[in-house]
Amino acid sequence: MTIADRFGRHPVESRSEVFRGRVWDVATETVLLPSGERVVRDMVEHPSAVAVLALDDEGRVLVVHQYRHAAAATLWELPAGLLDVAGEDPILAASRELWEETHHVADEWAVLVDFLSSPGFCDEAVRIYLARGVHRAEGVAHDRHGEERDMPVEWVDLDELVAGILRGDLHNPTLVMGALAAMAARAAGWTTLRDPRSGWRFGPRSMRQVD
Repeated sequence: MTIADRFGRHPVESRSEVFRGRVWDVATETVLLPSGERVVRDMVEHPSAVAVLALDDEGRVLVVHQYRHAAAATLWELPAGLLDVAGEDPILAASRELWEETHHVADEWAVLVDFLSSPGFCDEAVRIYLARGVHRAEGVAHDRHGEERDMPVEWVDLDELVAGILRGDLHNPTLVMGALAAMAARAAGWTTLRDPRSGWRFGPRSMRQVD
């Protein structure tokens, strides 16, 4: 028996958009369940995102320290960004985010892990790439704005990140997911890595595909 999630929406009998935001929207849908029961669900519609776990030959991960106003905290995170450019290949978006946030580029890319950030109310899908052969980019760095303007960038040992996660010191979900997946992949000799353009089962609605 193969253990895998299965994509497929139950019939939607009615829908209304209740909020349109700068990044995400909120819709209310009446859904018909297989039992025949109808339920009303509010849903955040998100463009989805990519993140990069950049790993060097010493086993260190490139992380950023970014202020998050909703959490009232400055969190250690992986370089990441929205898939908000229409039609952009996710691997190109990930490469761009690595450059914009850290002024680094990578020679090798693989899919590390995919996840849904909060499927109880949001359709955001996140793909984390493993980047290796990482080195500083040439030329002028990206001009940062807002919370990213003075954002520190550091190399931190993967084992130290995992220890911090398990102590309860690190909380960004993409960092937690990426670091633990990298630890598991390393223990498996990196045999679990996938092609950087492999199918993304629960990716953004515009590009959902199954291997």
